[in-house]
Amino acid sequence: MTNHDTLRVGLVSVSDRASQGVYEDEGVPALQEWLSRAMLNRVNFVPRVIPDEPAAIESTLKELADVESCNLVLTTGGTGPAPRDITPEATLAVADKVMPGFGEQMRQISLQFVPTAILSRQVAVIRGSTLIINLPGQPKSIRETLEGLKDDTGKPLVHGIFAAVPYCVDLIGGPYIETDETVCKAFRPKSAIRKR
Repeated sequence: MTNHDTLRVGLVSVSDRASQGVYEDEGVPALQEWLSRAMLNRVNFVPRVIPDEPAAIESTLKELADVESCNLVLTTGGTGPAPRDITPEATLAVADKVMPGFGEQMRQISLQFVPTAILSRQVAVIRGSTLIINLPGQPKSIRETLEGLKDDTGKPLVHGIFAAVPYCVDLIGGPYIETDETVCKAFRPKSAIRKR
């Protein structure tokens, strides 16, 4: 068994009702289940379920990046056009750098399924040495966005965003993420691939 680097991943579900216990959160379990299948690394998950409040989202993202030292933070929920959907604004408020390609690719993937994907406003940013990515709210959409679309043989038709996450984390000084290629093949330039 290869000795894989340990990774710290923050998982944030942004939902007024789930945070109040009106219904059980599905976002964090969906994220954790997919990441546990996709990554070969040992992962320490740091979960949070919070309301759609700008201050709560900003403080949670700052805590996960600055205090918990998460290498990667994934949020789910609050990215539509409704008045209470403010996850992208709160995420941009804590950013050092904006990574627009992630949002562009997420919408490209979702448009393969529903025309309303153009209403999604997910963003991705870097804060210090943490990559923060907003994901959709539905478990099925989370999986599709991360994994992408494959044909019957398993060949990617549209790459999921997670294919680019390991190399991005490399570039900001994080641990070397290795993936199960049957779930999601990480892409790195040849010069960045670690020899086994």
